[in-house]
Amino acid sequence: MALYIVRARPKNDLSGLRKELNSGEISRLRPFGKTLQYGLDNAKIDSKDGYALWIEEDYCTPPLAMERESVLDRYFEDITVQLIASEKEGFDRIAKFSRLWSK
Repeated sequence: MALYIVRARPKNDLSGLRKELNSGEISRLRPFGKTLQYGLDNAKIDSKDGYALWIEEDYCTPPLAMERESVLDRYFEDITVQLIASEKEGFDRIAKFSRLWSK
């Protein structure tokens, strides 16, 4: 297992993604749905450049291959990943950014 900070530029309005998250459609995807759901639900936004950031656990080579094919490529472009040692490290590094979704 590897952990990453994912950084991606939203293509357009993310209301369709929010609907998929709210319906549980993403969390039902196997084998990665629950972790993708958790990451996207807790995503942040860098107000300087508009990029979304979240923490993702992944087993694929290349990273996020299944997630990109199933969900991410519909909503994001310029997707990059940075390997991190722990979830705590990742959350600490993105803590300064605002939440992507309002509660």
